[in-house]
Amino acid sequence: MIDLAKLFASPKAVLAPIAGYSDVGFRQLCARSGAAVTYTEMISAKGLVYGSVKTEDLLHTTEYERVKAVQIFGREPEIMLAAARHRALAEFDVIDINMGCPVPKIVGNGEGSALLKEPQTAAKIVRTLTQCGRAVTVKFRIGFEKNSRTGVDFAKIMQDAGAAAITVHGRTREQYYAGEADREYIARVVEAVDIPVIANGDVDSAESYRDMLRVTGAAAVMIARGALGAPWLFSDICGSPRLWSTRREAAEEHISVMLKFHSPVYVAANMKKHLAYYVRGMRGGKQFKQDVFGSDGIDALLTAIAESEAMNAPL
Repeated sequence: MIDLAKLFASPKAVLAPIAGYSDVGFRQLCARSGAAVTYTEMISAKGLVYGSVKTEDLLHTTEYERVKAVQIFGREPEIMLAAARHRALAEFDVIDINMGCPVPKIVGNGEGSALLKEPQTAAKIVRTLTQCGRAVTVKFRIGFEKNSRTGVDFAKIMQDAGAAAITVHGRTREQYYAGEADREYIARVVEAVDIPVIANGDVDSAESYRDMLRVTGAAAVMIARGALGAPWLFSDICGSPRLWSTRREAAEEHISVMLKFHSPVYVAANMKKHLAYYVRGMRGGKQFKQDVFGSDGIDALLTAIAESEAMNAPL
């Protein structure tokens, strides 16, 4: 079993489980750039246990991922344990439990952020999953209601239940992604527990990464939206040279990895949202996005990338 306390003995940057974006290609790019841990997007425990092919399609990995983490969601402890023991998760070092998703459909089922209001159920899930033989971690928000922040007490309960580490997103469920992440509150969580705390929220540069560490004292920082379209952010944080000289080079590697595991039709459709982030704020980006979203098939997509002023501009 991986020792997360040892892994996070010095500060690290990790890639978040971003719904719809943390695919195998993006995870490889971020891992090669220096992400110490890469998380899959959240996976339904029930979907995995009951044989959803679509769910298993999200679980491909490559050898470049240093520490592989899979995030699962659900609320029935035994089903969560069955998912953690599923053959499709055999390659993963860390089983992360989503207790922070704010989406109404998830919350309405008593999953994700809803578990913040059921700490004993949450604790039972963690205690049960510690039987899986892998490091078990939890990702949650600082509270459910905007003016009721329960993250410190929840963190203590997760630690006592056996969590090897926790990730704290500095917003409540009611906030979704509005406003600023509360770094001071994350610092309170760090002070309250002895296990590693990964701080999450509003990190999109090497400077904001360092500031998150300074304010919170966290063992690591999880980067989500800030890395979209910019996997080289991890290189900037690590102080290492960027691996690509243009966005085109990064995007073409991304596509190449995806094609090893998925059909060209799937990859062409999936990459469009990624490519919109690659040219965010770039000259020529608007035209490129029009070309991309109007393209049909992988060859047309690659042609649009090759001919794009924005994608070929130096990083």
